Amino acid sequence: MNKTRVIPVLLLRNKGLVKTVKFKDPKYVGDPINSVRIFNEKEVDELVFLDITATPEGREPNFDMLQDIAGEAFMPMAYGGGLTSIEQVRRVFSLGFEKVVLNTAGYTNPSLISEAVSIYGAQSVVGCVDVRRTLLGRYELYIHSGAKRCPGSLGRHLAELERLGVGEILVNSIDRDGTQAGYDLKLLREVSHAVSVPVIACGGASSIDDFVAAVHEGGVSAVAAGSLFVFMGPHRAVLINYPDRKLLTQKLP
Repeated sequence: MNKTRVIPVLLLRNKGLVKTVKFKDPKYVGDPINSVRIFNEKEVDELVFLDITATPEGREPNFDMLQDIAGEAFMPMAYGGGLTSIEQVRRVFSLGFEKVVLNTAGYTNPSLISEAVSIYGAQSVVGCVDVRRTLLGRYELYIHSGAKRCPGSLGRHLAELERLGVGEILVNSIDRDGTQAGYDLKLLREVSHAVSVPVIACGGASSIDDFVAAVHEGGVSAVAAGSLFVFMGPHRAVLINYPDRKLLTQKLP
């Protein structure tokens, strides 16, 4: 097993899976249960499920669907989206998820992060930052699936997440999301140099070579992707897939 985790990030919308491009134009890519079964067969390292409409719609997670997903999965899983209380976090863990992913709470309800860490441990809480790069090269922070910009600098927010006790940070490039144009390596370097916790890269991966660049040039501890695991070929035909384990072992630490 590689030290570098290779993680599919699956976006939930209503009761289906979708894939976005730059956080827009969600395209339906299948049923979450069937996808989990395929990923079971592929023996993936970990799965991340993000409900992209829960927070914008002001609703709680779809716990019935999460229970169905957890009942099928053989690998560790993380969930994010619509989590606003420790009771909701507790329910996610009770269903069998190993981690929660918290983004909006880092800006609007930081005590939720620190409370979750104190109860479940740092290894169970992932701080998420959705980042867009301006024309001048500055990084801006967003919540609500990229619809709402947050004040403050990336560096200060990363320091706050680390102070709150998160065990790792998922950094998602809005500009690269769904484009398969490669990770924003400058962003990854900036984040990985700013924090002492593990960093997960997300947004833009098109191949194992992008994973290698993220680790060796971006300094991350894990790599995540969406399109790479749900599309195949130049016409982006929907096909749930995962790289060959031998190839990953050859390329990644």
